[in-house]
Amino acid sequence: MISLKHFHQYPADRICAAIAFKYFNHPNHQFHTNCTRCDSNQIASSYYRVNNQSAIDIAARKPSVRLTPYMILYSGKSHDGSHLLRSARYLWKELPVRIAHRIQGFRSLPFIVGCNPTILDVHELYIRAFNILNNHPPIRTHEDEEAYSQLLRNLLDDHNGVVTQLAAGFKECRKHIQNEDLVRQFCDRTLTSRLGIRLLVTHHLSLREEKPHHVGIINVSLRLKDVIEKWAEFVRRLAIHRYGRAPDIRLSGHVGSTFPYITLPLDYILPEIFKNAVRATIESHPDSSSLPSVHVTIANNEVDFIMRISDRGGGIPHNVLPKVMHYNFTTSEESTEQRLSMDPLVNMIDASHPGTGSGTVGPMHGFGFGLPTSRAYAEYLGGALTMQSLQGLGTDVYLRLKHIDSKHDAFRI
Repeated sequence: MISLKHFHQYPADRICAAIAFKYFNHPNHQFHTNCTRCDSNQIASSYYRVNNQSAIDIAARKPSVRLTPYMILYSGKSHDGSHLLRSARYLWKELPVRIAHRIQGFRSLPFIVGCNPTILDVHELYIRAFNILNNHPPIRTHEDEEAYSQLLRNLLDDHNGVVTQLAAGFKECRKHIQNEDLVRQFCDRTLTSRLGIRLLVTHHLSLREEKPHHVGIINVSLRLKDVIEKWAEFVRRLAIHRYGRAPDIRLSGHVGSTFPYITLPLDYILPEIFKNAVRATIESHPDSSSLPSVHVTIANNEVDFIMRISDRGGGIPHNVLPKVMHYNFTTSEESTEQRLSMDPLVNMIDASHPGTGSGTVGPMHGFGFGLPTSRAYAEYLGGALTMQSLQGLGTDVYLRLKHIDSKHDAFRI
């Protein structure tokens, strides 16, 4: 398939008028489907000049410098605020490089996918962010750092809808995609890169605040039971509002476990798992006066911690199970596809999510992005998300995440 970086090889008269106009930012020419006057090389060159392509290429050739949570945790705070300057200067160098890597990823998409207007909007958003950050002057004073931090806040807000846009865009052009691995690789890299960037930026912004038991985004004494109960109760409330009932969610195992960890990834993953378990339980017992409970078992050791979420929602059919981790997966039945994408519980999770200000959690739902995104996040954090289905009975989901202060190799953000 032809990719955007090979656009100059693609006949101009086969380009959709609206997409060509939008993508190549070429307002002085009237595009049409039978155009023979367009010079595709000229158009592409114009686009790349407008968007500072040479600077992107230079930045994309640089390696990213990833930090371990251990390094972040023990870098500490200084009374004179020099830790904020160090953090901001690291981001000033690092963020343009990471964003340039992702722009290269968009350019490598097959032409017909990369020119999808929704995906194109995200591509342009990354280019805009790159230009803003790459052209930002060096950070020398505390006033510089304060202004830079405000800029980062604004960019975080600008990118809140990225996951929703990507999910919608890939769904729109799904019929043109023949290689599932291509979708998975692009989405995995883009979404985990986005997670890493948001963790680093949120950590820097959090260093400016005084929050008990926290060093930036790291909760030094996280009680896993509290995080699980928060999201379990949140999903239960939404289910009761929508369906009039919800299963109990019960905890067992190492419920008293406390350790340092970053709460943000759990805030992304747990609502998705609980939503699936609760909805499956309700829908598989339509006439039952009482619902079987969803059971959460916690296991903690010196290397990692594991959560098993077990439901009695009927399980996943054998022929469907290999596909549930595919992005945009839906069944072939139209009624089922419509139910999956329009389910009110999904929409209420989107609208009512108390969230973390990251804009990442809600958009997971409704496009078949929730489980594959959760899996990608878990693997990025040195862990795994796996499923075991007992068709006719229920499903067990295993979420394993590595401790950030483990003696073993830690993941890098």
